[in-house]
Amino acid sequence: MRPSILDPLFAPATTLSGVGPKLGKVLDRFLGEETRPARVLDLMFHLPSGAVDRRPSPSIAEAPIGDVATFAARVVEHRPAPAGRKAPYRVIVEDETGDVTLVFFHADSRHLAQSLPVGAYRLISGKLELWEGMRQMVHPERILDPKAAGELPSFEPVYPLTEGIGARVMMRIAQAAAERCPEMPEWQDPAFLAKGDFPSFHAAIAALHHPADRKAAEGDTVARRRIGYDELLASQIALALVRRQQKKIAGRATSGDGALRFRIQSALPFELTEGQRKAIADIHADMARSERMLRLLQGDVGSGKTVVALMAMAAAAEAGRQSVLMAPTEILARQHAERLAPLAEKAGLKLALLTGREKGAGRRQVLEGLASGAIDIAVGTHALFQEGVAFHDLALAVVDEQHRFGVHQRLLLGAKGEAVDVLVMTATPIPRTLSLTWFGDMDISILAEKPAGRKPIVTRAISSERYDEVVGAIGRAVENGQQVYWVCPLVQESDTLDVAAAQERFDALREVFGGKVGLLHGQMPGREKDAAMAAFVAGETRILVSTTVIEVGVDVPNASVMVIEHAERFGLAQLHQLRGRIGRGAAASTCLLLYKGPLGPIAEARLTIMRETEDGFRIAEEDLRLRGEGEVLGTKQSGSPDWRIARPESDGDLLAAARDDARLLIERDPQLETPRGQAIRVLLYLFERDVAIRLLRAG
Repeated sequence: MRPSILDPLFAPATTLSGVGPKLGKVLDRFLGEETRPARVLDLMFHLPSGAVDRRPSPSIAEAPIGDVATFAARVVEHRPAPAGRKAPYRVIVEDETGDVTLVFFHADSRHLAQSLPVGAYRLISGKLELWEGMRQMVHPERILDPKAAGELPSFEPVYPLTEGIGARVMMRIAQAAAERCPEMPEWQDPAFLAKGDFPSFHAAIAALHHPADRKAAEGDTVARRRIGYDELLASQIALALVRRQQKKIAGRATSGDGALRFRIQSALPFELTEGQRKAIADIHADMARSERMLRLLQGDVGSGKTVVALMAMAAAAEAGRQSVLMAPTEILARQHAERLAPLAEKAGLKLALLTGREKGAGRRQVLEGLASGAIDIAVGTHALFQEGVAFHDLALAVVDEQHRFGVHQRLLLGAKGEAVDVLVMTATPIPRTLSLTWFGDMDISILAEKPAGRKPIVTRAISSERYDEVVGAIGRAVENGQQVYWVCPLVQESDTLDVAAAQERFDALREVFGGKVGLLHGQMPGREKDAAMAAFVAGETRILVSTTVIEVGVDVPNASVMVIEHAERFGLAQLHQLRGRIGRGAAASTCLLLYKGPLGPIAEARLTIMRETEDGFRIAEEDLRLRGEGEVLGTKQSGSPDWRIARPESDGDLLAAARDDARLLIERDPQLETPRGQAIRVLLYLFERDVAIRLLRAG
């Protein structure tokens, strides 16, 4: 049971004053998940990304031009637009040092007469500009009676937004959510708090939503580090409990005679690399032991992880047991199923697909096959661990793209059978510094080489001013029978705007290339996505305009050109993932990084590294180094396991402390029964690592 102290935070966002059904729907899309609406908690952890300086200037003459300015002034004159003209409404305000024209388009004159009566003094705040030598402010952001000046914060926080929510509304509801935060029992060690000069959780949340200055809104304050440490500690305690549980639960040895594996290997059109052979041997050794396997298979883009997974699943089938392969998106799950089916068939294995979209008789048939044992391998999305999906005898769960699934989901999958072995695959090369933290409960296998026959990819950075040349070049590539990915920019943390950018580029390329251009983005219905991808795979469309939906795992061997528009907006890890979509066939491949100058030093360093190397592990280390310099491009960029507050790239010291504290705590209080242990239970629920509590109950 979740501690009742947290109930106000886990209530739907619509319980906040002023959040009606319409705004609630926007928040659900922005901060909720498929399975649940946005909650007060999600808004509380939705922190400002910056702040506007609203400190009043002593006079109009001293107010900063070209920036947000706040000043007190007397209203002198109203100048309505002349009748029948589409001119704006103007109001002149002044003090003894000068005047400012306030400009209002589509103005409500009655409202302006009430809020800015002639002769009255007002506190005015907004962007101050020069127009034909005169100071003006278009649509002031704040107009206050001087008596209400106390309501204007010196530094007003700015929150990441999505379409349908304005800045002021987001500030109001995020701060209202923060006010719901109760005084928590203290789960941190008192000596550690004193040493770091950390405030209480409640005080830290309040400080984050009411920044004292601009740096406090953007940067590394004590308040942010306090809550980042709480999050890291919750994660490390959950991992420590998982580790303890894994050691306690006996596994089941799974070993076969090798016949199916031999058939699959004989059917492969290429030789296995040394890394693949070693990984397969390690996995089989793990499966044959009586302890449960928990192994991470880390391989760069295109290093052949799927074949390793299939060999492991074949080993389970040899022992008469079942396997699942779980992918983070439907596109990926379908592609895995299509790629593995022919090889599985040659070995006489029955493979089935199960995603949220399978309905009716087809779905029923798959569920019956899984329950009876007729199906050897199930491939699907998180639909695989919903209730109602039962396996005859599940031996192995393979999870693709680990960072999309938390420890939580790994455990749920593992619970679908008796002592299920878990193999996790990731194409996001993880710097050594972080792999211990995220995957501290796992053994690690690394595939360092690319399979034979993979050609190097030529990478060039090109200014977007040369757009016409790029269009000409892809035209020539298409005439030569090649296919092209054109990836559109990340606009900001808003899928809607990303989609608009993709639609615009699709329309522009369609004018040049007609029906050869296809479109793929995350907001299309599943069937349309599949159709767009299928048309590209079949070669019916030659150019696929896409958002970053194609980032992970999509495989079209004939696609040998990748254009990444506004490459300067992407993180290194993501650029590397996207580039990995090409270079999979016999043709030489080219990746064009279109950038809009001038580039900042970090963006320039990223593009240089991309030109210099295809080594994902070097790229990961460089990515961490660059992001550690304080430029994290937001959640979409980092392959991190959904940290809300913690920043692994700059919180290394906290990470080490959290690991040690968690280990010590679980040794001393394995059932979390002491007063601190009870407080830690609240922490685990707060950061949704509460699956660990269920482990305690399961004993």
